Amino acid sequence: MNEIKIIESNNSNFDQIMDVERSAFGEEEEAELTKQLLSDSSAEPIVSLLAFDKNKAIGHILFTLARLSNSRSNPILYILAPLAVIPEYQKKGIGGKLIIEGLKKLKKMKVDLVFVLGHISYYPKYGFINNASKYGFQATYPIPDEVRDAWMVQELTIDAINTYSGKVQCCKAMDKEEYWKE
Repeated sequence: MNEIKIIESNNSNFDQIMDVERSAFGEEEEAELTKQLLSDSSAEPIVSLLAFDKNKAIGHILFTLARLSNSRSNPILYILAPLAVIPEYQKKGIGGKLIIEGLKKLKKMKVDLVFVLGHISYYPKYGFINNASKYGFQATYPIPDEVRDAWMVQELTIDAINTYSGKVQCCKAMDKEEYWKE
């Protein structure tokens, strides 16, 4: 594996993003969701990063804007979804590089909190805290108790977890109950 390069993707990378999503998940569902997220104005500004090995797109990560629906304050929130790495590059640290680079960009944007619904042992390696609901952050749709640790949060500004609380409202494209099952 050569030097992995991560770029901020744009419209010219659309086909590469779709190829990564299809390959990583082996189905159309994640690619279709990604397509909808990339064109959803309620998700903007998005952070979309693409990882390359030479000229081959091998990974993609997307962060979309969210908000707290029952809060008096207006913190800046993002949701990480999806994270995709093509099969032959999985378990080689590509996903982690994408997460780290994405979080750096979000921090520069003065984002307060980032949420993810994902694998309970993977995302904490990158600073996410299991069970965001115990910190007062409800997911867009209820997360069943048996998988509540999969709803995670990471603060990017000091004390944001203790400053804010409320229901996290995702963008329109992700606002479907089927996307909120771990």
